Parts: sequence; structure tokens; C-alpha cells
Amino acid sequence: MVKAIIFDVWGTLVETGVKPSPSKQVKYFLRARERFGDFIVKFEKSFMTQEYESLQEAFEQVVKEMDLRIPDFVYEKLVGMWNKNAILAKPYDDSEEVLKELKDKGYKLFIIANIDKFSYEQLKQKMDFSIFDGVYLSYESGLLKNDKESYEAILKDNKLKKDDVLMVGDSIVSDIKSAENAGITGLLIDRRETRDYENKVKSLRELADSL
Repeated sequence: MVKAIIFDVWGTLVETGVKPSPSKQVKYFLRARERFGDFIVKFEKSFMTQEYESLQEAFEQVVKEMDLRIPDFVYEKLVGMWNKNAILAKPYDDSEEVLKELKDKGYKLFIIANIDKFSYEQLKQKMDFSIFDGVYLSYESGLLKNDKESYEAILKDNKLKKDDVLMVGDSIVSDIKSAENAGITGLLIDRRETRDYENKVKSLRELADSL
């Protein structure tokens, strides 16, 4: 029986402010040649698992760790794009209503997010994170969603069992598979209905109605 629900942020509760996705644009600006699946893990681990003084510093660390060389003006493009995404990002229309409904029904709600400090500060101005019983952010914990320990921390901190918890996210790899690797059931939210996956919903409203 589900007692608690863990939510991803980007693409699940919050719509990104730029398209293509910010991470895909970073790969383009950096001219990184590796496949996106490999790039994104390296990028998020470098960019989102520690607290930087500035976005410039964060991107400089990414470039250093990936052993890349880029002109100085590219940093301005990266910082500008990342700030634009954070400023224009907004919760999906169904997010606030469904979260409140789930809370009223007695479910414990949690956030797990691969996110940087600067984006989170912007999101806090648009979304009430106090509704959650716990907010687990990669830049604070040093752990990505891909790390099994990130889910184990939620279970331990809140005295929950694996069978008590459902993970809801929009990425099969970083959300669903990572949760399943930790023994937690994952549910894909596929808002555009573009992926063939058995255990999925197309909206948060459908999730709420199914519980």
C-alpha cells in the first residue's frame, strides 16, 4: 500500500523554461561529442552535486572535469541560457492542485531532484515547497537520483519501507530505473504520450485518480 510519493521536479512538476532542454543546450554549447546519455550523468554530477558561488564557477568546473576547451564568450551564453530557463520555468497547471489533494488524503510527499542552487532559488518563488514532507536536492546532498543512496536516505529519514513508496518521474532512466534499482516502484508521467512504457500516466490528475 502506497503511503508516500516521491516526485521528480523537471518535466514532472515543473515545465522547463527553454527548449530544447537546458542540459541539451549545454551539450551543444560545449561541443561535447559523447552520446547524451553519457554526457548528462557527467554534467549533472559535476554541476549539481555541490554548491557553487556562481553559475560561472559551476560551468568552469564542468569544463575542467570534462577536459574541454571553450572560448570565454561561451560561458556568457551558458549562464544566460541557464538563468533564462530558471526565470521562465513554471509549475504545470495540475501540480499545485494535485499535490494539495494528495496531501489532504494523507500521503507523505517528497521531492528528489538533480538541481543546482540557483534554479531552486528561482523555483521557490513560484512553487510552495512547504507542502512536502522532505525535499532532497542534489546540490545539498551530493547525491544524484541515479545514486541508490539518495532513495535510501528518504526511507531512513522518514522510517518508510520500500513497499510504502512510489516514485513519479518523467525519465525512464534517471527517475524510474533509478528508483527500481533501489527497490522502489516507479511510475512514469508521459505528458506528451510519446513513450511506450507499461506503468505510466499522462498527467498528475490521472495519478491522483488512480490512487
